[in-house]
Amino acid sequence: MADDMLKSTNLPQNPERATLEGRNKFMGFWFFLGGETVLFASLFGTYLALKNSTVDGPAANEIFGLELVFLMTIILLTSSLTSVYAMYHMKNNDPKKMQLWLGITVALGLAFLGLEIYEFYHYVHGYHFGYTTSAFSSAFYTLVGFHGAHVAFGLGWIISLMVRNAKRGINLYNAPKFYIASLYWHFIDVVWVFIFTVVYLMGKVG
Repeated sequence: MADDMLKSTNLPQNPERATLEGRNKFMGFWFFLGGETVLFASLFGTYLALKNSTVDGPAANEIFGLELVFLMTIILLTSSLTSVYAMYHMKNNDPKKMQLWLGITVALGLAFLGLEIYEFYHYVHGYHFGYTTSAFSSAFYTLVGFHGAHVAFGLGWIISLMVRNAKRGINLYNAPKFYIASLYWHFIDVVWVFIFTVVYLMGKVG
């Protein structure tokens, strides 16, 4: 009975903010995102301060391979685009296509995580570049690994929404949840662009 009351065949143009609860969730998310931004800024600052503290360990330009990182970047940015398509179909009340594009987003996110795990494995076993090798390595794994943990959390968030609402369609209750999860995914992608630039590009050329 409760689910029937939540269903809607005529959703408003912006169902994610059509209710007070939806708007409150949207505002609360921005406060949360502000805290996340400060946290990542602190990690970036720490990394920049320690990037030359290699002791006897390898330096950034000795281990970073831009080909793999570039592929990871393309995959993650593409997943941001597919999440946009998913939200487009959500606003057009097409749950099947929304679920399809969210599924593609999840697949791309899993591919990114798989490549990141491979990257870390390659550094540890190929260059003996572990977490405690140097201050630089600790700062690197903390920053990049923390972002990877956010990717894993985002994937779990999206998957749980997909499973829980697979047969419920799109309504004014779950539309804000899907939309906020999509915004979170975009935030993860933006952070990765900064990581790609500050950590990998600057590390390779500087």
